[in-house]
Amino acid sequence: MSLVTLLPFIVLIGAMFLMTRSAKKKQQAAAQMRNDMQPGTGVRTIGGMYATVKEIQDDTVLLEVAPGVHAIYAKNSIGAVLDDAEYNRIVHGDDEDLKVDGAVVPDDASSLTATETAEADTADDADDAKIDLGKKAEVDADGSKDSEVKDAKADGEGDAK
Repeated sequence: MSLVTLLPFIVLIGAMFLMTRSAKKKQQAAAQMRNDMQPGTGVRTIGGMYATVKEIQDDTVLLEVAPGVHAIYAKNSIGAVLDDAEYNRIVHGDDEDLKVDGAVVPDDASSLTATETAEADTADDADDAKIDLGKKAEVDADGSKDSEVKDAKADGEGDAK
């Protein structure tokens, strides 16, 4: 056997090794994060629920979902351990520590339309006056409007018979 025939198999085995190695590193980092949890820290579960850690057992975690509401979760269901500033920003809405580098996007479009100039408003009004989306009656050869519409179909009728 020559080296040329073995080369695709060697490349395939190498790629598989690299993929399993990176997945194993991710699993080890997640396990380390879960082991570093302390009571009182904020967490996000893999389902997207935010809670505070109350007790940690070998395979389970007691989470306080709301004041006075406790739930037991598997340790593997913890998706992320959050630092205090991020947890308070998400759960309590504390935005004083939030620093924005770019433009702030509003929650609704009303503030976007309020900043338009008067010229754009008058141009839009003129364009709206030109557009007519209603049905128009057909005009006969003599210029009078025909009141009947040819080949009118009721709602739901199709061309198939």
